[in-house]
Amino acid sequence: MKQVTKGHWNGYDTYVLHSEELEVTVLPRLGNQAISVQDTLSGREVVRRPEEQDLSLFQQKPYHFGVPLLVPPGRIRQGRFTYEGIAYQFDQNTDNHNHIHGLHRKQAWCVTDIEEDEDGCTLTSELLTANDPHWLEQFPIPLRLQMSYRLQGNMFTQTLEVTNLGEHNAPFGVGYHTWFLLDGQPERWQLQLPVSGLYGLDEQLLPTGELQELGNLACLTDALPLQGTNLDTALRAAPGPAVANLVRNDGYTVRYTVDESYFKHWVLYTKGECEQYLCIEPYTWLPDAPNLSKRDDFTGLIRITPDETVRLTSSIQILQP
Repeated sequence: MKQVTKGHWNGYDTYVLHSEELEVTVLPRLGNQAISVQDTLSGREVVRRPEEQDLSLFQQKPYHFGVPLLVPPGRIRQGRFTYEGIAYQFDQNTDNHNHIHGLHRKQAWCVTDIEEDEDGCTLTSELLTANDPHWLEQFPIPLRLQMSYRLQGNMFTQTLEVTNLGEHNAPFGVGYHTWFLLDGQPERWQLQLPVSGLYGLDEQLLPTGELQELGNLACLTDALPLQGTNLDTALRAAPGPAVANLVRNDGYTVRYTVDESYFKHWVLYTKGECEQYLCIEPYTWLPDAPNLSKRDDFTGLIRITPDETVRLTSSIQILQP
């Protein structure tokens, strides 16, 4: 069954992509977020799905559920920076007046296409940032964001295309704050992630620009047991394929792959001592990238010229035991 059907969540239309292995639920009119990835073969949710009673929290902090899109990801000191002579001031939405996790929250996206074929199904939607006055106040260069969700067998792929519709170069960064479920059994899970260094953070969890040794996280390259970990950690991706493998002790694997040419950083977050969740967060730019005295090839800041389109892909694949 390779099709897209419609449903509802708290009065908002949802679109559900179906394959024989997975069901993916997307909420276009409330941030265009994938709020559920259901493994139908094993009968488990792969990511943290918001319940109906979670509407208020979801509207305030959508990055606590599902596969939220962060534009840009992470913190920005005092929410401000200047890039090529243009000043940017983002909302100061943390206790210490920094900004966190971007301008994209609960904007309504327009569904532009649905495709169903022999191999799978695709949902495509679009957001013009110029239609959001508050976005444009903070980020004055208009962008077109187009997201295609593709479900094919056991693989769910997101393709984000970002086009600069303005007259000036745009400093761009994106990430995903993906809430993978551990079913309350962290002792059964381990993470394999190719990384090469640990970013130093100051007391406000902003990067210092220093790259440090991995220390006790060096085992990530092979396998990090998750029981007893407490992570809010920024890491530099190692050269080569950018693939995270979240593996259960029976061989069940969640494989998270991102475009290695853009996604240079990973953040791991367990929300306290690891029990229910592991957030695996691929970022294109290092938090606070525009304020760091580092080259773009270190920070990952993407410079999008007028009329240029940047295409970024990521996928979640479920491998059964």
